[in-house]
Amino acid sequence: MDGTSTRPAAGLGTLAGRVFAAVLFDLDGTLVDSTPAVERSWRTLAAEHGVVLDFGTFHGIPAAQAVPMVLGDGVDHAAAVARLTELEIADNDGVAELPGAAAALADVPPGRAAIVTSCTAPLADVRIGAAGLRAPDVVVTADLTPLGKPDPAPYLLAARLLGVDPADCLVVEDAPAGLLSARSAGAATLALGTTYDLAELDGDGRAATLADVRFFAAPGGVSVSYVGPE
Repeated sequence: MDGTSTRPAAGLGTLAGRVFAAVLFDLDGTLVDSTPAVERSWRTLAAEHGVVLDFGTFHGIPAAQAVPMVLGDGVDHAAAVARLTELEIADNDGVAELPGAAAALADVPPGRAAIVTSCTAPLADVRIGAAGLRAPDVVVTADLTPLGKPDPAPYLLAARLLGVDPADCLVVEDAPAGLLSARSAGAATLALGTTYDLAELDGDGRAATLADVRFFAAPGGVSVSYVGPE
């Protein structure tokens, strides 16, 4: 039997009843629907280099790490990353808030939320603005850590900037690379089925979108409830 087939479709699982010091949100695919723009930009870059893409292998990984994976050797990777960034910043057609994103950011008490993204700072600013979201005070971007997801560094930095233990954090993610990053940092995870099938995602809890959960202040932190279909 396939190991993923026994995973529940949705629900909080071991997250139920817990109080977290902070909630750390991924950006693309979690708060913001940018997939069409991302894929257009990557297709343009790939076509310029004569490469056929497989998007399933690098969603959620910073461009500086993904470009060598996709384009291979014999390419000026730094120039390719710069070109991709240029394409992505220029293309915001269809970039929008994902269901429940604004409410989730608003419901987490001040000082207990962060965005942790594989975008560079300029690209994150553009996408957050295009989606009409209000960012928390802490936003960790790809330019702030030597390694990005799936390395734990981005989530470890977010916890440090918030002054909390990463083991006391809940990470909300849509991609395997991000979930691995969060688990490696010691955080609990809520997987969203916005990019991948939920059965493919190894999260402590699972929900279709952020519209299926609610965050609320609890003594010493923040808790989460599930309000979506079982």
